[in-house]
Parts: sequence; structure tokens; C-alpha cells
Amino acid sequence: MSLMRNMNRALTATTGLQVRRAPKGPTPVKKAAPARQAAAEYRCTDDPGTDRLLGRPVFIMSPVRSGSTLLRMLLDAHPRLHAPHELHIRRLEVGYGSKLSRRAMDALDLSRGDLEHLLWDRVLHRELTRSGKDFIVEKTPSNAFAYQRIRDCWPDARFVFLLRHPVSIARSWHESDPDKRTYDEACTDALRYMKAVDNARKGITGGHTLRYEEITADPEGKLRTLCTFLGVDFEPSMLEYGARDETQVQKGLGDWRDKIRSGSVQAGRELPEDDEIPEVLRPISKAWGYLK
Repeated sequence: MSLMRNMNRALTATTGLQVRRAPKGPTPVKKAAPARQAAAEYRCTDDPGTDRLLGRPVFIMSPVRSGSTLLRMLLDAHPRLHAPHELHIRRLEVGYGSKLSRRAMDALDLSRGDLEHLLWDRVLHRELTRSGKDFIVEKTPSNAFAYQRIRDCWPDARFVFLLRHPVSIARSWHESDPDKRTYDEACTDALRYMKAVDNARKGITGGHTLRYEEITADPEGKLRTLCTFLGVDFEPSMLEYGARDETQVQKGLGDWRDKIRSGSVQAGRELPEDDEIPEVLRPISKAWGYLK
């Protein structure tokens, strides 16, 4: 109390104001987090050679729990391919700190979307340069929701579409966090990613499609075909990518379970029978050739 009195005397003597202790009351309610920015407009890059640092990146378009971490481990074991953990670049957004900064960028013919593309390109190029390899492979599943922007950002990008039986995806998605989502919820949630990948397959020409079940059944044969598509020689070292520890395999940035930590391809789960496919997954199962 003496400290408060002394503060009041000094403040009153100079300004006529007084410091009062705030009344006790309920804790103020925190403001809701700001809504995500609307999708940014951008221009397609006509000449990636002059507007991009990164050349011919590879994007794995896949649903969650489809084996994309296994595929990226196999590819990362190649001496020319760098496949880091999920990078989530599409969520890197640019904002203007002032009206003048926006005017300045407008004068350079750079919209917010263009600036985001430059940022994405710089982040991937930095990661590739640090690896000392030739090409980067990015496998974040949510990239499928933004395949048009990725294609327009890097017109020379290569796309790999990884499929898996929809029921196996849903079961694995449920098992990864059973307290968070029921099996039925996992079916509905994972289906969003499956539809996004399906749209990307239809919207992008010249991609390469393979299936998780094919990789686990014939890893060498499927990797040889994939390497041909990517324009690199097959390397036997890809088949034994090596064990991974906590620093290399983290929840939220890809698969983190024992199978992926083993360092080699493990057998996949048995395919479900047709009568085990929930109604919500039957159309996509048929579209992908898992249901007659």
C-alpha cells in the first residue's frame, strides 16, 4: 500500500492524476484467434527459370495415412533426392505491415499470392541447398487441397499420386488417435483428403500414380518405375532407408510409429473385404479400383 501511496503522490504532484488498483473481477475473456486470410490472388509463373530458385520439385499427392512417410523415406535414401518431413508450406502466408508496403509491392506487380509463392520457393530451395542433393520431394497431405497453386507456382513440378485402400486409410487414421476421432469420423475426415487427391489426379496431366499396397508387395519394382518417371537411376540403397529416431520422425509431421522407424519396408495390413467398406467410402473405393 505504501508503494501505491508514493506513486499517487508523485503522479498527482505532476499531472493531477492518480493510480488506482484495478478492481478484482472475472478473468477477461481472450479474444478469438483471427480468421485465416482469404485465398490470395496470384499470377501463374510463365518462366520458372527466372522467377524461381527451385527447379523441378516433386510433390507427393496423397491422403493422410496412405504410406506417404514410407515413400518419402525410400526416396530420401536416394543420393539425388531430398525428402524432408512434411513442410506445410501452403500455410505460410504473407501480410502487409502498412498501406505503403502494399503500394510498394503493387508497384512491383507482386500481389500477396505472388509474395507467398516467392516465400514458398525460397524455403524449399534453402532446404534443398542444405541437403546438397539435386531435387526436393514434398509430401504434406494437405497439399492436395492447393494443387492448382502448387502447379502454378512451379510449372515444371513433377507430381506423384499415392493411393491406398480407403478403408485401410480410415482405419489407420482412427487408430492414430482413437480418443480424438471415432472410426466413422475418421472415414468422413479422411474422405476429404481422398477427394482432394482425386481432384488433383484429374486436374494435373503427366503425373505418376502408384499404390501403397504395390510398394509393400514389390518395393524394388515400383521404385524402379518411379525413378524412371523422376529421371534418376534406381539405387538399391533405397530399399533399406535406415532406422529413424525421435528427431527424424515426429507426430504431426508424418508417420511416427514403429513400422516407419524400422528402416525398411514392412508388410501392409490385409485388404478389407467388399462388405467391410462403409457406404460413405464405396464411391471412392470404386473410383480407385478397390471395389468392382
